[in-house]
Amino acid sequence: MITLTPRATLELKDLIKSQDKPTAALRVWVAGGGCSGLSYGMALDDSEPEAEDNVYDQDGIKLYVDPLSLTYMDGASVDYVEDVLGGGFKIENPNAVGSCGCGNSFQTEGSGGGCGSCGCHK
Repeated sequence: MITLTPRATLELKDLIKSQDKPTAALRVWVAGGGCSGLSYGMALDDSEPEAEDNVYDQDGIKLYVDPLSLTYMDGASVDYVEDVLGGGFKIENPNAVGSCGCGNSFQTEGSGGGCGSCGCHK
């Protein structure tokens, strides 16, 4: 399962409202690539979930996660954080054994990867 923090829930509700997509869900996925081997993706998805998707509902926000991504992210949470550069959504993943400074790339036990190709260390 993937959860949303209260702050992420609030920000997502505002985003969905501002984009006038009342039926949209947050689709979260993992893709190969990135400087640590795997990278996260998130987008508002206003279509129906795919047949194999895991669908979660938390405080009125739907989350869609495909089964392969869930194997890398089970137990993760989506948060909204702010820093001097602004704000954005961040995934806290207990399965990640390493990540790169960019925060968008990670590796799990046995997934390999090597830091340096994303440019976050330049």
